Amino acid sequence: MTWHGEPTLERLNGADLYFEATGPEDSPQPPLVFLHGGPGYNSFSFRELFGDRLEHRRVVYLDQRGSGRSGALSDTEQGEQTLDLDTLVADLDALREYLGAESLVPLGHGFGALVALEYARRWPTRTARVVVVNPWVHFPELALTLLREASALRGTPLDDPAPALRARTPEGEYPAVGAARIEAAFALLNARDLLNALQFQGAPSRMRLEFIDAGSQLLGGGEVQQALVNQGLWEFEYVPFLQEIRRPLFVIAGVHDRTSYPEQVEWLADLAGADVTVLDAGHYPWLDDEDAFAEALEEALTR
Repeated sequence: MTWHGEPTLERLNGADLYFEATGPEDSPQPPLVFLHGGPGYNSFSFRELFGDRLEHRRVVYLDQRGSGRSGALSDTEQGEQTLDLDTLVADLDALREYLGAESLVPLGHGFGALVALEYARRWPTRTARVVVVNPWVHFPELALTLLREASALRGTPLDDPAPALRARTPEGEYPAVGAARIEAAFALLNARDLLNALQFQGAPSRMRLEFIDAGSQLLGGGEVQQALVNQGLWEFEYVPFLQEIRRPLFVIAGVHDRTSYPEQVEWLADLAGADVTVLDAGHYPWLDDEDAFAEALEEALTR
């Protein structure tokens, strides 16, 4: 494997995965693999905005299955691919094997934190350490956060559909609380405006990211999002698995990202013993304070 930073599209674990492997080929450190959020986003903006600060490290910028410049989910002879957390974790291990690395350091952002955490839980000997940025680990609670914010922005009382849904769900069946909450939230305010209100410290950061995204021409992600919704994304609670993670775990959180901080972050601190660094930033902390994020990341990678 050559660490030249050139675009690579390789068939791994039954999918066409796009990645760019950068940095010194002879580095003794395990490669850092960036796992973007979304779901259905890409690694372009992170490399574009922060890649210069990581040139001294081996870093892999991966567009996860069906996302960004990787092959579409429907781009197989058998038709639409399976997309779930197990598959995304298996993709990451197939990438590690392709790179010829004994272990790696997953760096997960937002939804990508789930992939990073589950990889560490499932493959502790192949994980040197784990770093997550503004993680999402409890989706029914995230849906409630979004509904609460949408209600406040619309000036309407919070009407959580969960109690009524639980009351009318037959015994033995699982009430789809998260899906009901997110449907109610998006009925009040469209998804983009709602997430913008919760995730960004201010308009300049949002506009800067939108400018980078527009230049990349990598818009979309709906196919991935819908596939994960079909798999019950909004009912997913990773919290019970956090106590099983046995690798050093570091969290970098932006105090202005109300989708993650403080509730989602606190679960990792309390149940997984994570070392938490809180920055004066939003969901994309490298946008708001590049130096502070660089310092926090270096600390997480070297402590």
